[in-house]
Amino acid sequence: MVSFSLFILCSLILLVQPSSSTQPLNFEPDNIELLGDAHVVAVNDAPSHVHLTHPTPSSFGLLRRPHPLFFAGSTTNFSTEFSFSISGDGSGLLLVLTAAGGNGSDSVAVEFDTSKDDNVGDPNLNHVGIDVGSHMSVAVVNVSDVNLVLNSGEKLNAWVDYNGGYKVLEVRLSKWGDQKPSDPIVSHEIDFSKLWGENPVFAGISSSNSALSVQVVSIYSWRLSLKKASHGLHSLSADRHDLSEDEHRRLCPLTVLAGVIFGTGCVALVTFVVLFMWVIFFQKGPEESLARIPDHTSDIKYERIDVAVDKNPHDDES
Repeated sequence: MVSFSLFILCSLILLVQPSSSTQPLNFEPDNIELLGDAHVVAVNDAPSHVHLTHPTPSSFGLLRRPHPLFFAGSTTNFSTEFSFSISGDGSGLLLVLTAAGGNGSDSVAVEFDTSKDDNVGDPNLNHVGIDVGSHMSVAVVNVSDVNLVLNSGEKLNAWVDYNGGYKVLEVRLSKWGDQKPSDPIVSHEIDFSKLWGENPVFAGISSSNSALSVQVVSIYSWRLSLKKASHGLHSLSADRHDLSEDEHRRLCPLTVLAGVIFGTGCVALVTFVVLFMWVIFFQKGPEESLARIPDHTSDIKYERIDVAVDKNPHDDES
């Protein structure tokens, strides 16, 4: 369980204006504001990633998207992808969505939790949960079941997708560099449009250390999109699984090949029909054949051929 105080703190900080010490960082395609102890880490004098906290007790940091989201309408689809790593013991990290003017009760969070609280049913020190207006998860899964460890220091990739047509929030998790899993690790049915209406919603990623922990959480990338789906269509496929970009690229050559085969078949069929019709309607009759045999015997002429044979003189003598 990510501490409830952190849940409320994130919800409130997301709604305040950043201080003058806030550092901007461009995580394509959005500009991200850094609050608290969140800071840019440079490698070879170039910005590389963000540490949400300092490796000290009682440290707190937040990445915030400065532009609000709007979920009015039942077919609004939300997707976010970020890569991260967690080292040491602590509370993990939290992806938070909260409405302007809210007090935490109308917030939705996805916790990547490396702490355990038996009072709220945490399965272990290595789990992912979905929280709605509370520190108690409405859906939770043991990450060990998919052979991943959140605080191993290994770089991981997370996808959080909300489909307005199906009214479902899905979370996927994999090692860095792996394809997006077809099946979510955890999901929960929820209607964002009813939860927030037309109110603006702010998104952020946060982490904090307790008085006894020095955990370091690093964020390497964060992308977010909000789209309106067409009526009668959903961004998820029939089995409610998204295809990754690599899967789409893999399908494109097959689609082209199928189109070529279909086109070739159509041309062959048309050619066959044309030849068939030509044979029936346009081929010359037998009377005009170059190899015609006369219909009347009177047309046949006979010529007498005389053959002269010399007489052998020896025949007379005999």
